[in-house]
This record gives sequence, C-alpha cells and structure tokens, in this order.
Amino acid sequence: MKKSFVLDTNVLLHNAAALEAFADNEVVIAIDVIEELDHFKAQNNELGRNARYAIRELDRLRLEGSLREGVPMGVSGGSVRVVLEPGSLAGTGLSADVPDNRIIGVAYALMRKGQPVVFVSKDINARIKSDALGIKTMDFEKEKVDIDTLYTGWTEQKVRGDLIDQLYGHKAIARDLLGIEMYPNQFAVLRDENNPKHTAMARCTPDGKSVMLLRNGENKPMGIGARNMEQRMALDILMDEEVELITLVGRAGTGKTLLALAAGLAQVVHEPRYEKVLVSRPIMPLGRDIGYLPGSKEEKLGHWMLPIYDNLAYLLTVKGARGEIGKKVEEYVRSGVIELEALTYIRGRSIPRQFMIVDEAQNLTPHEVKTIISRAGEDTKIVLTGDPYQIDNPYLDASSNGLTYTAERLKGKSVFGHITLTRSERSGLASLAAEEL
Repeated sequence: MKKSFVLDTNVLLHNAAALEAFADNEVVIAIDVIEELDHFKAQNNELGRNARYAIRELDRLRLEGSLREGVPMGVSGGSVRVVLEPGSLAGTGLSADVPDNRIIGVAYALMRKGQPVVFVSKDINARIKSDALGIKTMDFEKEKVDIDTLYTGWTEQKVRGDLIDQLYGHKAIARDLLGIEMYPNQFAVLRDENNPKHTAMARCTPDGKSVMLLRNGENKPMGIGARNMEQRMALDILMDEEVELITLVGRAGTGKTLLALAAGLAQVVHEPRYEKVLVSRPIMPLGRDIGYLPGSKEEKLGHWMLPIYDNLAYLLTVKGARGEIGKKVEEYVRSGVIELEALTYIRGRSIPRQFMIVDEAQNLTPHEVKTIISRAGEDTKIVLTGDPYQIDNPYLDASSNGLTYTAERLKGKSVFGHITLTRSERSGLASLAAEEL
C-alpha cells in the first residue's frame, strides 16, 4: 500500500532533490513549507539555492497537473501533492502558531483519516513531537551511512610468513597471492599467522591488483614525521599525487589538519607539484556571509582561520621570537603559496593545480561536498578533514554529513583515499579529554 510522506522544510533545504526520493509513494508538501521556502529563496547560499530548486520543481509539476490533487512524478509512479489546510491540532498540546507544528498537523490529520503516513524531518525536536502524536516518523535517510561500520581505510590481516618476506624482498606483491579483499588505496597491516611479531604495512595499488610495501620514515613533509601507524598511512596518501581526493576523519588532536598542511606545503614549496595550498573552512552554514565579523575580508578571514594559523606556526617553528614565525606565515600568504578562502566564494570557481584543504568538513552536507569537489581542475588534490562527532550544523549528524558520506561512497575508487585516525597526539591532556569527557 502506498504511503504519504509529509516533508518538513529542512528536508528540501538539505537536499533539493528529496521530492524524487520516495519511489512510488505520495509526497505531501504543507503550505507552510512553501512559505518557508519562499523565505529562504533570496539567500545567496546553499540553503537559498536548494529552496529555489525545490520551488522551480514544484512550479514545473504545477504545469503538468493540479498540485492540490496530486501530480505524478515521472516513471517512479509516485506523486506530489500540496496541502493548504494545516490540520487540527486541538487536544495535542501543540500550538498552531508554530509553523513546524502546523506541518506536523498535516501528517496528524492524514493519520487520523486512516492513511499510512510518515513524517520526514531533519529536525530532532520536530521528530520527537511527531512521534509523541503517534505518527510514524523518520529522518531523511538518503545520503546517510552507518557511522558504526564506517570505512576506516585500513585492515589487519593474518597471512603466511613467506608472503611477508616476498613483500619485503620485492617491495610489491600481487594482491591475489595474499588471498584478501582490499579496496584500491586501502592499507593493510599484515601479520605472520605463526609469528605475530613478523609484520609489514602495505597499501593496495590504485588498480587493486597489487600491494605495495610502506617503508618506515619515508615521508617527512616540512620535517613532520608520523607518530603512529595511522599517521604513517595518512602521510603516504597525502604525498601521493595519484590520489586526488582524500578524507581524514578523526577526533581533536589526531593530526588531521597538521598532516594535510605539512603535505600541502611540502608539495608546493619543496617539490612543486602544485601552485599553491588553498585552505578553507565552512562558516555555519556553508555560504553565510563573513560580513558578520569586523574588518576587511582579509581581517575577517584571519579571525576565522586562527586554527589554521596555529598549525602553520607549529610547522614553521624556528629558533627565535614567535614574531618571526608570524612574518613567515604572512609571507607565504602574501606571496600566494597559501591562499585562505571562504567556501562562500568557491562555487563557480575552477581550481587547477592546487592542493586544497577543507577543514571541519563534517559541517557540510553531501551536496555541499559535491559542489566543492566539482570545482577541482586539472592536477588538483582535495583533502577533506573533520570530526563527525563535533558537528555544529543542526540538521547533520555523524551519519549524514558530507565528510563521512564521501568516505563511505567513494571507497574503492582509484583516485580516492581515506584514513580514520583514532589516537590523539596533541598532548596527554588533550588525549585524556577526548577519551574521558
């Protein structure tokens, strides 16, 4: 039996194509959703663009039939209907003065008529209220991953000892000889099945056919060496120009941003593979104007990029006063070695031959990440870093953000690499806080 999915406004603002995501069922749009989309449509950001897309799609459907009666959606067999009546909230305890409640009221009215109905919202409070009324309620599940089984980028396997010896002798070995499944660019810790101390670290080649030996201490960009196994893996793919897109996931202090900056600077300054390091961080939400901060654009970016400056200062630590380090950072920015840019201005750009770092990418939606990646020109490398458990976007969580979605969806692609970092190296205190608080 077909169901009626009543969509909250935030679903369309999160993914403008959500109208088409419910197969052969009916999608119900409350009039309050139309009003809220109208409120957002003038904004020059991702919310505004999604609002405009959804409105245009509804207008297109309007020309094909009556939205009041329901208009078929292509070959899926589904339909879209706009409901003008908010539905009675009498006796529910919910105020009809609140737009969210009136949208819930539409679902409540359909349920009371005996119609199979599902209320869909990215808003946790709205889901709680809807569920309390006995309405079947769900988050928008498309573009979600299982965070508990998220691809980590590496695996540990027991193999025959002679195969480990072959790997050390030839520096590479056919993956089929190991008898294990691996994605392209996935790492493996290989342990002798008879001697656990006889080990090797390796990475699967981009074509998925061979496994290459990782050598100790080979990568030390800007003098930064790996402090643990996961950082060794991260540096290996960060320094490989054939890996064009990388996601680094980890809690505070695991070295995500520092490693990315070190690798980027080394490949711009010391081995000129790229023309510059482009660094950006999302303002919440993506596209919010940096006019909210005082000063010129450069001064505003300075406030907003302080965590990046801290990492740069650490990389450029030299003997002498801290002011000398600050001058070196300013010189890099002034000469164009490093460019700091707001994600607000990324849309529409083409970014060739650049090492691009997007920090705090857990605050981006999957569509926003797609928009950023699609800006990449020839010979550009993009690194997305973030902690999926520290999300400021009210409509995202560890399973639905663009960072983890990208990591899970692109595993197995020859140009993609991922590492989940778990060990904090910032300080003993930082590690204690990350583990216990």
